[in-house]
Amino acid sequence: MSPLQDQAHGLRRLFAASKARFVPVVSNPRVMGAGVLLEGLCAAFGELGLHTLVVDAGELSPQPSELAQVDLSNCVERLSPRVSYLAARGLPLRYINANGSAAAFLEAVADAAPQADVILLHAPAAELARVVALREVRPLLLADTEPASVTEAYAGMKWLTQRAGLMVYSLLMACHPQLRVATRIAQQLHSCADGFLGAVLRDWACLDPRTAHHAPLTPELRHLARELLLAAPPGAALEAASDATPLRPARTASSPFLAAH
Repeated sequence: MSPLQDQAHGLRRLFAASKARFVPVVSNPRVMGAGVLLEGLCAAFGELGLHTLVVDAGELSPQPSELAQVDLSNCVERLSPRVSYLAARGLPLRYINANGSAAAFLEAVADAAPQADVILLHAPAAELARVVALREVRPLLLADTEPASVTEAYAGMKWLTQRAGLMVYSLLMACHPQLRVATRIAQQLHSCADGFLGAVLRDWACLDPRTAHHAPLTPELRHLARELLLAAPPGAALEAASDATPLRPARTASSPFLAAH
């Protein structure tokens, strides 16, 4: 058995009889091909034998069904044997309590999709901060090679660092893995995160949106997917206090506008 197969087998055993893991993905309306990035991540989880529920609450995502207020489980659409989908734009905000927390949304989603091993929550930073504040998760930032998308990714990191106390991040870029600009973007975000927020960009990977649908996944994407899973203990997000209050904004140094690449 190869090291990759051995690690995949270990992760499958780890998931046996465990609660779902939450992977927050910071939506970025500036990224062309964001849907392909989410599909690639689901494919990487699927290679590990895991079923992923994509909770799509991004700015450009579909509105939830009217049935969402009555029976969320009937709104979950099965896309493939390993992937389910829930249109959820604006849905987390319907679960806000008196303290400003929307953590109850996690419980509602988990109950609606008991078959899910991974719940990928794709939403704006402002909504994610109300759902996963102070929880054991690692947000995934999305970007491409356009400066506006990189600036948007940094803004999402800044918001979650200050409002939710989340300090470690991963990055997935929509571009060819061999582009030198991708390395410069990752280094730039890493430098800004460390210098202005005290945060860490732990790892990053690229996925070319033009790649054939059934093309093999890159080792970097597989690695990123495994790291996101290992950073989110089973059930940790649910076991945290559901009435947790989002943090007040922290005072940090002002960062310069990210330069063009």
